[in-house]
Formats: sequence, C-alpha cells, structure tokens
Amino acid sequence: MVAAPGAGHGVAAALLRGLLLLAYPLLSHLASLRAGGAWAAGAMFSLVLLVLLAPLAQRRRWALPALGLCTLALLWLAGSPLAWMLLLAPPVVFPLLVAWGFARTLAPARVPLIGRIMRALYQHAGMPVTAALERYTRRLTAAWAAVLVLLAALNLGLAASAVPGGLLVTFGLQPWWPVSHAQWSWCANIANWGLIGGFFVLEYAVRTRLFPQRPDRNPAQFARQMAQLGPAFWRDLLR
Repeated sequence: MVAAPGAGHGVAAALLRGLLLLAYPLLSHLASLRAGGAWAAGAMFSLVLLVLLAPLAQRRRWALPALGLCTLALLWLAGSPLAWMLLLAPPVVFPLLVAWGFARTLAPARVPLIGRIMRALYQHAGMPVTAALERYTRRLTAAWAAVLVLLAALNLGLAASAVPGGLLVTFGLQPWWPVSHAQWSWCANIANWGLIGGFFVLEYAVRTRLFPQRPDRNPAQFARQMAQLGPAFWRDLLR
C-alpha cells in the first residue's frame, strides 16, 4: 500500500507537536524551581514554536519573521525576571481560548463540538446517533466550557498570588494567600492536567452507563477511534 503524499510529514508534525506539548510544562516547572530566566525563555520558545508550527509548515510569509522576532525577544528577556512572569499567562489564556472553542458551538444553529465528534465516531462505526446522545453531547460541551473557565480562573488567582513576581506584587499589593513559584507551577503545569484527565475519566464512566451501545468497548479503543478520524477532521473541528 502506497502512503498518501505528505503522510510522513503529517506524522512528523504530530510527533513534534506532542514533544512541544510535553516540553512546555517541563521547562516551565524547571524555571519555577530554579528561578532561571533562561529556563522560562526556553519554555516560552517551545510554546511559540508550537503556535507557529502550522504556519511554518505552510510556508506563510509572516511565520519565519515572527519566529525570529519572538526568539530575539526571548533571548533579551532570558536574563530578566520578566521572563518568568510571561509564564503566568498561558495557563489562563489557553484554557479560555479552548473554552470559547467549546462555547461558541452551543449556538442554536450549530452542532455542539462534542456532538460533531460523536457523530463522526458513530458514523464511522455504522451506528445511529440517538436524540438522547445529541442532548448529552450538548450538555457535555457546555460542561467542558465551564470546567475550562473555572480552571482559567483558578490559574488567574494563583498568578495573582505568586510571590515574588505575581500580578498583585507587581502592582504593589500583598496577596491574601501568597504562593511560591514552585507551588504555582505544581498547580498550573501539573495539577491542571490531572484535573482535566480526571474530568475526562469521570465523564467516560458516566457515558458508559448512560449509553451502553457505543462504538468503543474501553478507553483505549475510544482513543484509537478518535485518532482514526484523521488530521483533516481535527484540523477543521473548530472552524
């Protein structure tokens, strides 16, 4: 069987995205433990590269200059305490962006984001999507949006309470419940993923009870079926 053109590049890009997703929290955590601007700059560079990966692969004219400017800025900030302060933003901004991605699909004329995923999975398995499942996916889409907003709010509170270099201290205010850089990082870079994973596991357990007739038999098979939907499906999901 001959692979489709560009298939190898798609696998390489997915692997690189995965490595960058792992690199960011690790470098951010090291920056918080060691109070090093260079580690913080490295963490931000991995995030910048993750964001610009698709435009770079598509050879957008602005992507390479943007990467160069960001790299120069991070090199300049590497010796400054401001480098660590930049790490306070992603745990707030990114959950809000993803929450908006979920919430905007809840408009009456649109199919909820999780509803689109379930339709694709059931269609691939040749199974009908019931009205009860449609209602469930709408509620679940709203629940994910709410969870991510709460997560962003928690991270904002931690960013405000970090000492030194937190938002309140920067504006000359004393936080009621100060947290160290290490404590902030354990929550923002590690516990966040645990909360998201825990919600996913809880939701899957609820779904298995409510909908015993499903395309998947276990979480591993569910993950495989999600991957089999293909990069084009996931690329277009939030459009």
